[in-house]
Amino acid sequence: MPASKWPRRLAVFGGFALAAAGGGYFAYSKFFQPHVVTTTRALLAPVSEAVYGTGTVEPERWAKVVPLARARLVELCRCEGQAVTSGQVLGKQDDAEERNQLQQLQINRDELERNLHRAQDDRNNNKITQAQLEDVQAQFNESQSRVAAEQTRLDGYILRAPLDGMVLRRDGEVGEIAGPTDVLFWVGPPLPLQVVAEINEEEITRIAIGQKAYLRSEAFADQSFPASVSQITPKGDPTRKTFRVYLRLPDDTPLRIGMSVEVNIIYREKPSAIVVPTEAVMANAVQVVNGDKILRVPVNIGVRGARTVEIIGDVKRDALVLSPARADLADGARVTFKQPPVLLAAARVANDALPDASPTSADDTRLQRALDLNNSAASAPALPSTSSPQAAPAAQQALVSLTGDDAVLSAALNARIDSIVNDARHDITKYGGAR
Repeated sequence: MPASKWPRRLAVFGGFALAAAGGGYFAYSKFFQPHVVTTTRALLAPVSEAVYGTGTVEPERWAKVVPLARARLVELCRCEGQAVTSGQVLGKQDDAEERNQLQQLQINRDELERNLHRAQDDRNNNKITQAQLEDVQAQFNESQSRVAAEQTRLDGYILRAPLDGMVLRRDGEVGEIAGPTDVLFWVGPPLPLQVVAEINEEEITRIAIGQKAYLRSEAFADQSFPASVSQITPKGDPTRKTFRVYLRLPDDTPLRIGMSVEVNIIYREKPSAIVVPTEAVMANAVQVVNGDKILRVPVNIGVRGARTVEIIGDVKRDALVLSPARADLADGARVTFKQPPVLLAAARVANDALPDASPTSADDTRLQRALDLNNSAASAPALPSTSSPQAAPAAQQALVSLTGDDAVLSAALNARIDSIVNDARHDITKYGGAR
């Protein structure tokens, strides 16, 4: 063989060797190297579902004071926040013209009354007939009715408290012209209070009297307040596609009359359930890590929280599951994972466990500890990959302690998102066909 052909053949053999090595590495990385996944643990924790709405804080009993006629205001009390009794004068309108008219009617009535007395004397002396007497009597009666009607109308220029209570608010000033469309006073007992909420008609069938609810107000950004459903209006609003729901507030609530609130009515909850993050469930199954391999376990979905769901199936507490689930991984696939995702999962459930209206110091401590873990997980450096699920961080123990009634608020976010989606669906249905 000529010596000149050896370099060429060596180059060809070298190329085949490199291609084989590259193919082998690709096959190893594709089919044999463990897949890096993120995981979390199935926890035993409370979970709940809520219906979202918005509402306004109002007294259970109150009334508006509006003028019956349009006239200038000549007197208004400075009585906001003061107790008043039913019928107490709160203000007056200019009634000079009406008083002049009443005076004329009274003069006419007095003249007719004198005519009636003369007619009665004449009838007694047979100077007039009975029919003539009755005609004079009818004129006098009509005059009396006109005087009474004018007195009633004149009384409408006086603004009175409609019930016992407190002047909650006063609008208008002396000298302004006010009429039946202008509310000048809000009067009512300051307690008890209620929230009047609007709930989408698709979700009203989930609401029942007695259900507990939690309220949020921008005035108290870090707090939530308890309430309970006390009444559901029988007829909805076909234009807004909502139903009115009344929620009773405790007497010690710090919410004030007129505040707007977000309402989360808890209609389904469990105090203890196996829960995983929502993204860990795929096609009614979760992927459980067994050693260094994954196993697809079918589950049924129970209560859906804001970021966690109840799973019913052969998944035990503290089982390690993929989160998010991986559709590209089959049963038996080898996996490896890092521990920081467990910290993030702990923070997710900790965020679900929102504080209630009167949290204890222990509740605050647990919640703050979970939030601190969330911050540390976001800033912590990546740990080396490991296939050992036994290396559970301390955050898992902190997470387990986040149980109790506080977690019923975990459904608030989902409920609000569902409400926004429903409103968007209404808009598409209403305006989409007109285009």
